[in-house]
Amino acid sequence: MHQLLGHFEEPAEILSARPGMLRAAGLGSDAVAALKDPDEDAVSRALGWLQADPDNHLVTIRDAAYPSRLRQLHDAPPLLFVRGSPEPLEDPLMAIVGSRNPSPAGRDNAYDFSSYLGRCGLGIVSGLALGIDGQAHLAALESGAPTIAVCATGLDEVYPPQHNNLAEDITRAGALVSEFYPGTPPRRENFPRRNRIISGLSVGLLVVEAGLRSGSLISARLAGEQGREVFAIPGSIHNPMSRGCHLLIKQGAKLVESGQDILTELAGLIELDEQVLPDRDTETVAAGGDLDADYRRFLEACGYDPFTVDELVQRTKLTSAEVSSMLLILELQGYLESGPGGRYTRVSERS
Repeated sequence: MHQLLGHFEEPAEILSARPGMLRAAGLGSDAVAALKDPDEDAVSRALGWLQADPDNHLVTIRDAAYPSRLRQLHDAPPLLFVRGSPEPLEDPLMAIVGSRNPSPAGRDNAYDFSSYLGRCGLGIVSGLALGIDGQAHLAALESGAPTIAVCATGLDEVYPPQHNNLAEDITRAGALVSEFYPGTPPRRENFPRRNRIISGLSVGLLVVEAGLRSGSLISARLAGEQGREVFAIPGSIHNPMSRGCHLLIKQGAKLVESGQDILTELAGLIELDEQVLPDRDTETVAAGGDLDADYRRFLEACGYDPFTVDELVQRTKLTSAEVSSMLLILELQGYLESGPGGRYTRVSERS
């Protein structure tokens, strides 16, 4: 498409061009045949979707509404289907990505970073997936920031279906975006492909949690190739979902411990609409300041890595019954969360 638009002045000329002219423009025989025998059903579905709702938009790379950061990419999508408002696509945006199966700490980090950056004037981009993506979108909505969900399907369906309600909320406060025609189902190969749009719309990309074979690492690689800032949150060496972040940091991604770290790096690249806010002070709550001395010592023994009851029995020299009882109380009070495999994780801030 880019090659043709560079060769012909108007799209209409492409459609009326003879096969020899198309081959002279660099198209192979399969592409020429496809152009001369288009999928009319796909075209009809796209036009029907466009006309079905005033919130449905088709933005071409030649439109003024096409996001300027995305237009700079050599592989920018020629067409964007947008459900919601195209205007936030031009806002200063931060991409937040990560595991579909995060730890409790990873889920909280995604929410807290997204909320903080949103309150400081950044819009949030992610991929509408379960886990980190969903938390990033949700926090942006609750902070009043625009959020963009880049989808790997046509916008006539929501994937995953568990995020139907979230997708509707996003269309009212931002937009759903896809390069895929309505009617395109979830296909494995389309998820890595859409990642270049997530990073391409953004001034920077934050990886919260990711395994070593994660689509988030693809997003980070693409962001680096696009000249975007790449950030990663370090985690426990025992958490397999931290290994991707640690690899990125070894490769040059910026290690961040707070949203302020990100804003400091972006200060020369963007102007924020709102005054930068201080990070919330969670140390007093995280330390269990309102607990009695025994429970504070117990919470300190828990540490921040995931742990089992047996491990805590060894550390504290308490009985299994005593440890289980104290864990239950701290979990009910919001200091700990139980996870897979009978492991507990300390929560940095109670909700």
